[in-house]
Amino acid sequence: MSNAIPGSEDAWEDGLLGNDEKFASPLPDEEAVSDIAQINESLGLQPISIRLEKSLIEDFKTIATINGLGYQTLMRQALKRFATCEMKRILGQVAAEVSKRRAEAAPQFAQNEDPPPKHRKAA
Repeated sequence: MSNAIPGSEDAWEDGLLGNDEKFASPLPDEEAVSDIAQINESLGLQPISIRLEKSLIEDFKTIATINGLGYQTLMRQALKRFATCEMKRILGQVAAEVSKRRAEAAPQFAQNEDPPPKHRKAA
């Protein structure tokens, strides 16, 4: 194992960076809020509030435990996967629509006709 501190949020949630209470001390309220804001900013995280069914949360906790993750980490991963797939699907639809519009705008390149030959420069 490397001497470097792992740079992922999973390391915190898994306790690799320590989670023994004897090493923890509370910060004054204004410092705690400032530190949390700095941590969130540096990691590109934005805290949100969301209401979910208890059974869904329990399912995530079970799946996370089986996979050795924190359940919030698993939820972030699941949401990121969904968003990535949806963006790819949407971009694919947009690309198909652009291709369709180009084909309609240039009827000389219809299915039954060959496009004009490309001119090659002499070498």
